[in-house]
Formats: sequence, C-alpha cells, structure tokens
Amino acid sequence: MARPITLFTGQWADLPFEEVARLAGEWGYDGLEVACWGDHLDVVRAAEDDAYVRSRHDILERNGLKVFAISNHLSGQAVCDDPIDERHRGILSPRVWGDGDPEGVRQRAAQEMQATAHAARALGVDTVVGFTGSSIWKTVAMFPPVPQSMVDAGYADFADRWNPILDVFDEVGVRFAHEVHPSEIAYDYWTTVATMEAIGHRPAFGLNWDPSHFVWQDLDPVGFLWDFRDRIYHVDCKDAKRQVGNGRNGRMGSHLAWADPRRGWDFVSTGHGDVPWEACFRMLNTIGYDGPISVEWEDAGMDRLVGAPEALELVRRLAFDPPAASFDAAFSTGD
Repeated sequence: MARPITLFTGQWADLPFEEVARLAGEWGYDGLEVACWGDHLDVVRAAEDDAYVRSRHDILERNGLKVFAISNHLSGQAVCDDPIDERHRGILSPRVWGDGDPEGVRQRAAQEMQATAHAARALGVDTVVGFTGSSIWKTVAMFPPVPQSMVDAGYADFADRWNPILDVFDEVGVRFAHEVHPSEIAYDYWTTVATMEAIGHRPAFGLNWDPSHFVWQDLDPVGFLWDFRDRIYHVDCKDAKRQVGNGRNGRMGSHLAWADPRRGWDFVSTGHGDVPWEACFRMLNTIGYDGPISVEWEDAGMDRLVGAPEALELVRRLAFDPPAASFDAAFSTGD
C-alpha cells in the first residue's frame, strides 16, 4: 500500500484549520501533519474535550483527509532553550509564555509537551513531531573556547528535562520524533549520536527526518537514514538550495532574511534544490519506512498555493513503493 502523503500545516497557521483542510483535500493530499498552533490544534483542549477532538476529525473527514501525526515544534523549542527571550514570546502561546520568567517558561513548555502526548492519543495518532530546544546551541561557534564540561551539562540538561516528558509519551503509547535541525540539541550527525546516548536510546524518542537541514550542512541525508534506520519515526519533505561559491555567500546565513540572494542557502520547493530525492526514497524503501511522507512548505520565493500542489505531484512520483518480491526471489527456480 502506498505511503500516505500529508501536508504539514505549520506554514499555514495564518489560515483557519478548515480552510487548510479544504485546500489540501482539493489538491489531493491524503491527510495532514497538524501543527499545534494557530487554530489548528489546541493540545490542552484535545487532551480533555472529546467534542473538540471530534470537531477536528469532522473537518478532516469532510475534506477526505486523515491526521497521521501532530507537531508541536514551538513549545518543544522552549523546553531546553537558554536564553529564553523575545524570540520565544513571538512563537509561544500566552499559556506557555506566562510572565516570561525563563525557568517558568521552560516548565510550562514541558507541561505543554506532556499534554501534546495526551492530545495525540485522543486524536488516534502515535507520533508527535517537534523540536527539543538546546541550552548549548549558543556555544556552536566554540568561541570563546567551550569546555567539555559545558557541553556535557547541555546534554544532561536535555535528558533531565525530556525524560519526564517521554515518560508520559510511554504511558500513553505515543512516540516523539525530534526534527534534527540547527538550534536543537541534535542538529547534525554526531549531535544526534550524543543525544541518543544522553537518554539511553529509549524508544519513545526517535527522529523526524527532514533532508533540507542536512544538505546545507554538507551532511549525507541518505547515509543518515541507514545509520538511524530504527529511529526514523516520521518524514518531512522540504528541499534546500546551496547558493555558495561566489566568495561572498556563507552557510551560516549572514543574519539575512529568507530569499535574500546574499544568503548561502535557502529552503526551496521540493525538487528545486540539492536534496537527492530519488536516492532518499530508495533508502526509505530499504529501511522499511512505511509511515507518512509529509510535505513542508517553506519556499519564500514561490507562492504556496502554486508550490504545495506541485510538491505533492513530485512526491507522488518519487515515493514509489518497494518491490513486492526481492530480486533473488524473482529469479529463484524453486529447486
């Protein structure tokens, strides 16, 4: 059976949930990866109110859609971040931001993530996608020189804050799929290894694989799939285009806005960038990933009403099913 192709609603949270569902249904998506912000999903209401959950499903059903995962990147970001500042106030709900006291924000964000696990279970999905935040991302330039003890303390802080959240995920039978992404505790290959070690490789914590965050760091998204094949819990499709080589544009982005041509890279429509998509989908087949393929739209240079259906067409073409029988079996004589 073909893997479902979904649309991540995070970049559509300026629109009412019903409008996003209508668009996705008309374009032919199989379902949604529902963001837990805007009016798309209130996790506390979903955890406590059956009628509210039914209302979300009713909207989906009217548009021929299902929900395959929910995503709470914004609250997850605040669980470990240091500093907590005006950037977080801009992305967090008033319920989580509260009075803005940094430690209070972190604790309320953790409670929000625990509620997210309950919301997922109420909706009937078993995967929550999101970020973790990081107390040591601020040290990424490694200058002033960063002692190893400071790095170790960052991973310990992550484990101390996320293990209680993951306990709730275990209790309700839901998994967390961390999106490997700059600014998080796991942002590349080796930090992912260290993150898994920090929490003892517990099964409740896996990965959301989004290759766009690999290509502009010169990492191999295909090899990553193989090495972490038992922890690929969700897949987001987003592309990135490197724009380096002119002696001016750098990989760190230069504090420039998305789509500024002076940046060293940008997110682009799926299939328009440097992600080796066919090799990626072949590896997804090899590792036996059969979950949703979620299109994440984040191309500042293309109208999303044009790009989102275009991306669906491309992914349907590339996300071919693995062969029903192995090559060896096909040529077996049965003797």
